[in-house]
Amino acid sequence: MTDVLESRGLDTAEARFRAAKAASTGLATATTAEKNRALEAIADALLARTAEVIEANRRDLAAADENGLSAGLVDRLTLDERRVAALADAVLAIARLADPVGDVVRGSTLPNGLQLTQVRVPFGVVGAIYEARPNVTVDITAIAIKSGNAVVLRGGTAAQHSNAALVAVVQDALASVGLPADAVQTVDEFGREGATALMRARGLVDLLIPRGSAGLIKTVVEESTVPVIETGAGVVHVFLDESADVDLATSIVLNAKTQRVAVCNAAETLLVHAAAAERLLPPVLGRLREAGVTLHADDRTRAVVPDAVPATDEDWAAEYYSMDLAVAVVDDLDAAMDHIAAWSTHHTESIVTESYRNAERFLAEVDSAVVMVNASTRFTDGGEFGFGAEVGISTQKMHARGPMGLAELTSTKWHVRGTGQTRG
Repeated sequence: MTDVLESRGLDTAEARFRAAKAASTGLATATTAEKNRALEAIADALLARTAEVIEANRRDLAAADENGLSAGLVDRLTLDERRVAALADAVLAIARLADPVGDVVRGSTLPNGLQLTQVRVPFGVVGAIYEARPNVTVDITAIAIKSGNAVVLRGGTAAQHSNAALVAVVQDALASVGLPADAVQTVDEFGREGATALMRARGLVDLLIPRGSAGLIKTVVEESTVPVIETGAGVVHVFLDESADVDLATSIVLNAKTQRVAVCNAAETLLVHAAAAERLLPPVLGRLREAGVTLHADDRTRAVVPDAVPATDEDWAAEYYSMDLAVAVVDDLDAAMDHIAAWSTHHTESIVTESYRNAERFLAEVDSAVVMVNASTRFTDGGEFGFGAEVGISTQKMHARGPMGLAELTSTKWHVRGTGQTRG
């Protein structure tokens, strides 16, 4: 593949940025039908070339084993037939969604007769920096194509072979339906220099989205000259209120923590109302322990479960990506919200309660991208929200917050139609 790219003059990161920029115009003006045909071609190609993708993934997994990659990251890295088929399904789901490009946000006619219309348009070239997540290669690419954007990917060394295979599949599929293959680029082979170049590609890349560890996100936010949408590390909380039903609480906490641990919407801290601690802690923590969860608990929790690991401030700030959970007993709803305000990464928080008043207070006062009542935090996900997939989960407060789908990869512009009006 490298020889092919060199023959096309794409042997530097900047050359690929420029190729993506040139291709973005054709993609921005593509019809919905043309973009959908491209997505359908990508889904078909993923299924037809599954063996090729899995073989590339095996090379990454072998390297991961040699390098001692954590179990959570290995899980994210792994592709098999089922996961590749799921990626193809997600691409088709995006094809079935409404195209946001051209949607009218608002409009009016001024007293002088000028007609104003604000419409959604693609950003142009979207960059993404992420780690050991080959599924993100497909998810972001599919959302970018449907929203009319070119994309430049830096998927990390750990998934370099997998990402290269997936990008090749996508580029071939685009070309097969007459859309520019250069609309999808990767800078993985340039290593950290490629990531740095992507962060410095202002004027060629219009928007940059980091997905991964808190350290990666912090680096991109602080060092990028390209505008960044900050996706967040997930120090996610579940609060069991005084009125929480024990069966509901157990089911929600168990799912939020153990359904899949190596994801940003998995619960990392459990808070329990002091008035319900003796009623709720034994059954809830008992089920967590049966599932293999290690508990890191404050003194009040250890009074009920004395053999739990003593918790420190590092536990309240931890995104474990593992079968570990921090647990604290708090005086009341206000104390729970104070703890969340102090330690949350503003990703997702959930309250389990039978109190309508407390539920509404929690929804109104907790400052996170997604706030839930009586539901597992694992639902904070673009696919679960009906977006087909997601670009990431934004924890900042600009135009996009929470799971980012098609609309979040568009900006707007104003169309002004006149009949010769001049300003006096």
